Amino acid sequence: MDTGAWAQSLPETEVLRVGEVASFYVLHNIEHLDLDPVAAGFQAVISGHSHKPGHRWKNGVLYVNPGSAGPRRFSLPISVGRLFVDADQVSVELMEIEPK
Repeated sequence: MDTGAWAQSLPETEVLRVGEVASFYVLHNIEHLDLDPVAAGFQAVISGHSHKPGHRWKNGVLYVNPGSAGPRRFSLPISVGRLFVDADQVSVELMEIEPK
């Protein structure tokens, strides 16, 4: 679904910085994570691919899959995620969207 010509200009990964304290690593598929987020100093890793919303903490790093806000896939909910940065703390809220 994301391999068409329109996607060719999208980077495989992206680093996002929020203020002075938060650094996020973004990639499509968590299975392709090719670095140690702790050693690299990331507070969160955001991925998708599976469309299955969820989050977990591992070694002080927040791993987030916000799910998919597009058409329903499989029997998974339609969802989005919101990251919060407060001083040096990072948290997430996952929200299910009811289709109209």
